[in-house]
Amino acid sequence: MTNAANAEVRQVLEGFMAHVIKRNPGETEFHQAVREVAHSVIPYTFDHPEYRKEKILARMTEPDRIIIFRVSWEDDEGNVRADRAWRVQFNNSIGPYKGGLRFHPTVNQSILKFLGFEQVFKNSLTTLPMGGGKGGANFDPKGKSDREVMRFCQSMMTELYRHIGARVDVPAGDIGVGAREIGYLFGQYKRLRNEFEGVLTGKGLAFGGSLIRTEATGYGTVYFMENMLNHRGDGVKGKKCTVSGSGNVAIYTIEKLLDLGATAVTASDSGGTIYDPDGIDREKLAWLKELKEVRRGRISEYAEHFGCEYMPGKRPWVVPCDLAFPSATQNEVDAEDARTLVDNGCFGVAEGANMPSDTDAVAVFQEAKIMYGPGKAANAGGVAVSGLEQSQNSTRVAWTRDEVDEKLHKIMSDIHEQCVIYGGSDDGYVDYVNGSNIGGFVKVANAMLGYGVV
Repeated sequence: MTNAANAEVRQVLEGFMAHVIKRNPGETEFHQAVREVAHSVIPYTFDHPEYRKEKILARMTEPDRIIIFRVSWEDDEGNVRADRAWRVQFNNSIGPYKGGLRFHPTVNQSILKFLGFEQVFKNSLTTLPMGGGKGGANFDPKGKSDREVMRFCQSMMTELYRHIGARVDVPAGDIGVGAREIGYLFGQYKRLRNEFEGVLTGKGLAFGGSLIRTEATGYGTVYFMENMLNHRGDGVKGKKCTVSGSGNVAIYTIEKLLDLGATAVTASDSGGTIYDPDGIDREKLAWLKELKEVRRGRISEYAEHFGCEYMPGKRPWVVPCDLAFPSATQNEVDAEDARTLVDNGCFGVAEGANMPSDTDAVAVFQEAKIMYGPGKAANAGGVAVSGLEQSQNSTRVAWTRDEVDEKLHKIMSDIHEQCVIYGGSDDGYVDYVNGSNIGGFVKVANAMLGYGVV
């Protein structure tokens, strides 16, 4: 583009964002997600004026609807509690709304709108017929008994069931919502509707769940990194990797890195980071799984047990590595962290979490021209296998582990290919941010054009 054209794009972008911020005051996470997409898509629409004429991106930033409701429940001491829950049904242009439920005290409308907006593009990239949505509650399952979690889930579903269905909206798990919570939610849905349908994904294998759903986000993130490396004639084998978090995404990222011959040397939680220079091998990983999934302990216990370094209050990005996998939560990598990674020789980042790198960190990665796989592309494996679970539920079949893994591998390869198509440049560098944003946008935008003004 000429300087004049670039100036016009910047003017349109800033005007667009001013309008979004005015309509959604105080929702900083949502503003950040929209800006990241708009920065890629608005220049693209200058070459495709039909999207600008029909105000497609502006319409995409407005959810179809947001449902907000109270969840009243009783704790084990007989105290009545009241929490707030949401379901953000963002866009169903290419399929039923699809996206997780998050239970965490920090959950608010801004976070759920950012996640729902991201989900629209992520689900589009998978090539599966899924729209975008997200939901959750400011309920904290930590420290609650199974009975308390059950009573909360049953109360929440007593309202939520009115708004979801296999052909309407199919929630899944997210932070704070695992197999236990999905089981309680699905049990109450089945009781209220008196029908057995695939309305929730992440279910137990005994009642319609899919093999590899638990592992899918972590596995898929590593597969995406392998695709980025293969594109430049390299591979994951032999690489030193830093991973943040110690939940499902982090654990199964580490597991797949082991499968492919790489070494993960870190894990973390809200208290700090462990650095194990010898690598987290399979025995250590099994111990970490038991620590986090059964005993629900702290990551510092790993350092005590295996005699490695524990860095309280620090993130893994101070540890030199070849590849980094932010797999904990949003905005866990800032510009300083990004510069530290680049300066220490990191040449590839794949996001297992949703928007874990803030805007300034992304700019550092792009300026350094390292491989940077944003979450909407790199961590789409989780929702992809959720979509595969929907397919299995619809046809009343159960695929083998190998069949699901093969399909996941193919989906992540297809996502990478779309990123190369829309984000590649003449010098061989692939801007995966542009590639994923534009690739995800085009399919949804074309569907919206086909429907007319609705």
